[in-house]
Amino acid sequence: MYEIYPRSFQDSNGDGIGDLNGITARLDYLKALGIDAVWMTPMFPSPQVDFGYDISDYESVDPQYGTMADFTRLVAEAKKRNVRILLDMVMNHTSDKHKWFIESASSRTNPKADWYVWNSGVPANSAGVTAYQKRFEHDGMVPPNNWVSGFGGSAWEWVPARKQFYYHEFYKQQPDLNWRNPAVEQAMFATIRFWLDRGVAGFRFDAVPTLFEDPQLRNETSTGGTNAQGDPNVSDEYTNNLPEVHDVMRRLRAMVGKYPGDRVLIGETYLPNVQELDKWYGGASHNELQLPMDMQVGFAKKLDAGLLRRHIAEAETEIHGSEPLFVFDNHDNPRSWNRYGDGVHDAAIARLIATVLLTTKDSALMYYGEEIGMVTSTPTRKEDVQDPIGRTGWPKEKGRDGERTPMQWTPGPQAGFSTNPHTWLPVAGDYKTVNVQTESGEQASLLDWHKQLIRMRRSDPALHTGTITMLDTSNPSVLSYTRKGDDGKSIVVSVNCTAAPQTVSLDGAGGSHVQTLLTDAPSLQRQATLSGIALPPYASWVARVE
Repeated sequence: MYEIYPRSFQDSNGDGIGDLNGITARLDYLKALGIDAVWMTPMFPSPQVDFGYDISDYESVDPQYGTMADFTRLVAEAKKRNVRILLDMVMNHTSDKHKWFIESASSRTNPKADWYVWNSGVPANSAGVTAYQKRFEHDGMVPPNNWVSGFGGSAWEWVPARKQFYYHEFYKQQPDLNWRNPAVEQAMFATIRFWLDRGVAGFRFDAVPTLFEDPQLRNETSTGGTNAQGDPNVSDEYTNNLPEVHDVMRRLRAMVGKYPGDRVLIGETYLPNVQELDKWYGGASHNELQLPMDMQVGFAKKLDAGLLRRHIAEAETEIHGSEPLFVFDNHDNPRSWNRYGDGVHDAAIARLIATVLLTTKDSALMYYGEEIGMVTSTPTRKEDVQDPIGRTGWPKEKGRDGERTPMQWTPGPQAGFSTNPHTWLPVAGDYKTVNVQTESGEQASLLDWHKQLIRMRRSDPALHTGTITMLDTSNPSVLSYTRKGDDGKSIVVSVNCTAAPQTVSLDGAGGSHVQTLLTDAPSLQRQATLSGIALPPYASWVARVE
């Protein structure tokens, strides 16, 4: 799967913003890369406070991105190329400009009065009220607890018309829906059916563990210090991953399961461990999401063979036989090139990450530009920041613009993304060498590396559906494993996770000889045995066991 940030992929009409027709124009590229499905971040009508994650209409297309006719054409053209289209569905909150919220905020007695999480607060002079709560006093009332918005400030916003606060996990323009109201579930499920009826292959559910909040509104536990916005750091035990969410997921899976065509449900699931991840599959019942994202593997704080081995092994053995979904890059985090790179071996590390992503037993999720080595291009001045969290948190928090810059297609103007010199975010400075056109002509490019891995993954039974077994499991520096197909044939993978040369022997892989299939170490091209495998710094090696 391939995540596309529509604003940044391809501009077809010269306004400096990517759009649906731009994605359609690049489907041949995606097909050639070997992509099976595209997940698009939200393209619904939105005030764009959070660039689409504040939805004001769930059943249309934002004019910035095109029309419903453009969307229909995209789905049809993708289908011709055996590429499926997945939408990003935001069920936790709406925009404050959504008609549901406008009605809800108008009074305490309207039909949608309890579609959002409302509370009258507590008197400012109540016992236990903190100085932080008092910063948000209105009419003598303060928020009912210490909950903090993930994007800065109190998670409670005052509405004079109701003389009440509403809860918002994210920006104040993103009020949380009240999932304890059955009418909310009915409305959201109807929206999901709307798009399933129009041919989408499934959904990625944004921030889905946050659907429910503690009905008692208990204070989160203080964890000490303050965040980039100056708010106190608190836990999320009462606002994240509450057990009620699994009831919704089971009902959702049952509903979507009635549709033909093997539709898929994906979750944005930042979870503390594999045990919690397993619950999102439905455990042994397999009746919730098919593919909750495993963030343990791809978003560790360092490139460490032991950590990778443990987290991959957990995902392969402790989720009741479900399919893991691994991901190293997305639109909310600095690119893996920068998170794991050391400034010296970055290109080799990028190949290593691709090797792990595309040779383990998983569904693999890539992010646009990952395949060519796009880097994080963080703004250097506050006035250049587009992402609101970067403006409110500057300079400690610089926002997420850096990982959302335009796709780099060519070494020409605006990297081939747009004919408009004023793109919504500036093109990264390295586009003249890091781009699809240039790398398509280089046999040893990072783009070529991804294509080779994806071809192998498609065509070789061991990599396509084979089992996985960890090798050399006490090695702190090198991650090694085998993939074994139903035909008994195996592929062995070994990656050096350090800046020092490492030598391993993997006789436990079976077989006496090997044939190298892919490596970025010329010295390993003729490696013939499983003994004395000399891996240069951050080298990757994939071989067939004979």
